[in-house]
Amino acid sequence: MAAFLRLGATMALALLVSIAAGRAHEVQPSVADVTVTGDALVMELRTAIEPLVAGIDLSAVEDTDESPLAGLSDRLRAMEPEALAAELARAWPAIAARMDLRAGDAALDPVLEEVVIPPVGDVDTRRDSRLTIRAALPDDGSPVTVGWDGGLGGLIVRQGEGEDAYSAFLSAGGTTDPLPRGGAAEAGLGEAVARYLVSGFDHIVPKGLDHILFVLGLLFYAFAWRPLLWQVTAFTAAHTVTLALATVGVVDIPDGSMWIVESVIALSIVYVAVENLLVAHRTRELPAAANGNGPIPDAALETPEIGWARIGIVFAFGLLHGLGFASVLSEFGLGQHLVASLIAFNVGVELGQLAVIAAAAILVWVAFRVLHRRFHPEAEAFRAVSVVGSILIALVGAWWVIERTLLG
Repeated sequence: MAAFLRLGATMALALLVSIAAGRAHEVQPSVADVTVTGDALVMELRTAIEPLVAGIDLSAVEDTDESPLAGLSDRLRAMEPEALAAELARAWPAIAARMDLRAGDAALDPVLEEVVIPPVGDVDTRRDSRLTIRAALPDDGSPVTVGWDGGLGGLIVRQGEGEDAYSAFLSAGGTTDPLPRGGAAEAGLGEAVARYLVSGFDHIVPKGLDHILFVLGLLFYAFAWRPLLWQVTAFTAAHTVTLALATVGVVDIPDGSMWIVESVIALSIVYVAVENLLVAHRTRELPAAANGNGPIPDAALETPEIGWARIGIVFAFGLLHGLGFASVLSEFGLGQHLVASLIAFNVGVELGQLAVIAAAAILVWVAFRVLHRRFHPEAEAFRAVSVVGSILIALVGAWWVIERTLLG
């Protein structure tokens, strides 16, 4: 049994090592609310300015700790607002040069009009500042485009409000559609579907660490398709319901209360992992043939039953995960093509979840092939992977519960 536990530990750690520890300095997109009047473009930009001032290439890293300039960025995080504002003023010409604001073919000069920087808090937590950027427009009535260098990170651009609002996600830099003076730009249906499909996938892989661990917890319940199908179906149905309700405003969680949702999501990770351990404990030992290359008796091929209690719990937790997904959509706003955009985002989320499951299954299959073990979901080595993986998931989830309730 010790050999199987070592095998399980090796594979489970390989699955979790890259996601077990949450990234404190994870790169997240900036958000720009753009207003275009007859004579000026005004952009209200919400962003973490420290990596921009430090000169970190945000297109090359997923976490600022990966950059050789991480130390400078960390020192800027610890600066008081007045000192950081002075550093931003010195760095502004270089930052502005990486924005390509145009009215027709004419380049615009972005002027930093106002900066609001929050007080120093937890230096391991992203500090979002608000910048007001203004550019004078020529009097020819030409529409405006906002260009953004990918090295500044992703940018969500929003114009207008309500169902006619326009939004674009410049995930790796790029340029918006022409933004008219007054009103909002119109996005095509195909463009909107593609944008929200990518956003939904991106929210799971690579950014949805808590959702990834929850899905792996469902997989570790039993390496068999039937229990996994029931659980994923329940989870999908649940988060689809709350995602839709929250997005259209039927369910509204105030920003100040989202920590409760995030904490219960972390608790859901702990619950499914612990229940996996209880199921594994109840699973009877298999004949030796099931763990080697010999024939496996039919009586040894039973998988843990998936009961209604487990399905109900997964469904309940899926409702909460849907609220977490909705918080992401609140940054974009659905605006035009609401139904199609909502469906596309949800499909992207599902593709992300399936990618996690597929990657985990392939990794386990490859490990078994390399180690010349029989690849069967009821082999003892599979249970070892499930046990060790579930323990690690439970520990990470427990830390997130503490972090989001007591340290948040």
